Amino acid sequence: MAEPVDCAIIGAGAAGLFAAIWAGRSSPGSRIIAFDGARKLGAKILVAGGGRCNVTHFEVSERDFNGSTPASIRRVLARFGVDETIGFFKELGVEFKREDTGKLFPVTDDAHTVLDALLAEARRVGVELRHPDRVRAIRADASSLFEIESDTGTMLARRVILATGGRALPKSGSDGFGFELARRLGHSITPLMTPALVPLRLADGHWIRSVSGIATDAEVVVRDQGRVIGRFRGSVLCTHFGLSGPAILDASRHLLHASDGSLSIRWLPDVPDDRLDAWLLDGAGSSMLTRLRRHLPERLARTLLACAEIDPSASPHQIPRDRRARLVAELGPAALPVTESRGDTFAEATAGGVPLREVRLETLESRMQPGVHLIGEVLDVDGRIGGFNFQWAWASGFVAGCAAIKLREHDRPIE
Repeated sequence: MAEPVDCAIIGAGAAGLFAAIWAGRSSPGSRIIAFDGARKLGAKILVAGGGRCNVTHFEVSERDFNGSTPASIRRVLARFGVDETIGFFKELGVEFKREDTGKLFPVTDDAHTVLDALLAEARRVGVELRHPDRVRAIRADASSLFEIESDTGTMLARRVILATGGRALPKSGSDGFGFELARRLGHSITPLMTPALVPLRLADGHWIRSVSGIATDAEVVVRDQGRVIGRFRGSVLCTHFGLSGPAILDASRHLLHASDGSLSIRWLPDVPDDRLDAWLLDGAGSSMLTRLRRHLPERLARTLLACAEIDPSASPHQIPRDRRARLVAELGPAALPVTESRGDTFAEATAGGVPLREVRLETLESRMQPGVHLIGEVLDVDGRIGGFNFQWAWASGFVAGCAAIKLREHDRPIE
């Protein structure tokens, strides 16, 4: 068998490419190979942010993430922050613009700008990109080397970085097999694993499904066994299957991880629940439709009035109290009969994975199998919408890429 490579990276998505680049930068001349089963690299980068790639957020902290403990997440994020991300891409000629939401996008509004820069830099520092070439097995041998079995053959590696992603968007190659590789290397996987940042289906016949295409600012509330566990304010998109939009995507992982979860919505989030009836009556002189469409899209306002059997042209004081009560109930908090999520195929991330307690935070090296590092979505860390999952990819990729290449001669765990 040929001379072992210095570092084999399994998965060449955002985290894997970043790890490869920093391994190459940290040790010029080292042999670094990144494997990926996809025919075309970077599918998730290219579809992120509607094809524009929301690279990061202007402000990121451990509070923007779920999964492993905040303290552990904070230690990794601190190693490569937003300023470092901006500086790295600027060095590659990629400039960012900040939108009102705090999201950072390339000024080109084209995700290819980001992917092309990463691929060019990986090649510049000597990374060998192998795709489509899916890794089927990773085996440690008696000499502290790793046998990598892929579609094209077998090779030995001194260090391995597992960057296989989670289960979201499986057509990109992240179909969950990385979790099986982690298990074979001695790791555990969180008992509960669900899609995250995923649209939700509503029961057949629910009126929301009849107003597909409407988007409005609203507050979504998640409860578990009746107790509020999360409030999410932002755009909500009504669809032919149910609900999507940033507020729904952020709420989804909390709902799916709840033992007895329920979801409700407040269509007028700036009006306190106990003031809704008074707010309607304050619109004396205006029709009910006029009152509502000042704050809601007209088609949504008309549908809400129809659900309460209220004449849109009537003034608030002409409406019987029981009809106003029905409208107040529809305005919120109104229960949403969620039947299921749209699954991994439509999810942007995976909630669950290898717990951070099973890696050494200073290097992201496995505590179960020294010489293997785990990064990105294979770990039990998932961020809210807004570029946070990419920032986790950059930070964890940096930590492992630098550490793995420097530690490649070690054959025992770092104490």
